[in-house]
Amino acid sequence: MRMAPEGWPFIAAGWAVTALLIWAALRWTPWWWAPAGVLAVLSVWLLVFFRDPARAGPRGDQYVIAPADGTIVGVADVHEPLFLKAPARRISIFMSVFNVHVNRYPVTGRVDLVEYRPGKFLHAAAEKASLDNEQASIGVTGPRGPVLVRQIAGLIARRIVTDGKAGDRVAQGDRLGMIRFGSRVDVYLPAGSRSVVKVAPGDRVQAGTTVLAEYQP
Repeated sequence: MRMAPEGWPFIAAGWAVTALLIWAALRWTPWWWAPAGVLAVLSVWLLVFFRDPARAGPRGDQYVIAPADGTIVGVADVHEPLFLKAPARRISIFMSVFNVHVNRYPVTGRVDLVEYRPGKFLHAAAEKASLDNEQASIGVTGPRGPVLVRQIAGLIARRIVTDGKAGDRVAQGDRLGMIRFGSRVDVYLPAGSRSVVKVAPGDRVQAGTTVLAEYQP
């Protein structure tokens, strides 16, 4: 299984400490087996959390693909002033600590905005999180118009990684970045873009695989 490079320091540290505790249990006292067991479970979870599986799914200019694994927690009509500067449809995906946290580009196009904003660490599924939490906004201009992806930190997530920079050409399904550990990703589509949302609150989606919306001819 391919791993996100950001995870290797955590994975290495977790397994190193686990090995040290096992050695202590064998060398000195069996009391070390209890913390060794807890650390072993945590180390396995780190492998699960930082996995970066290859993803295949529908591709094409007519599709907007999910940028994150998780659960749809909202589909709302809002005003987006930063990149779209217009009324928009916002699709919100909540990622639990058990989801893959590598994010992917929903459309092919040119990156025209990368903006990081510090903020709070409210529960990521809350409505106020989209306004108040630490976040990174990535605006992509694709063949069917602009699309904004917003990586939002949550209660546990304290590190947002965004790979691209303004001017980059990106492909649908390619890695966009990741968030550690548990968070949310919002996708904004212009209200007048003739896109039809294909998901609803409660639906589970996969980055690079699930179609969030489809543009009409």
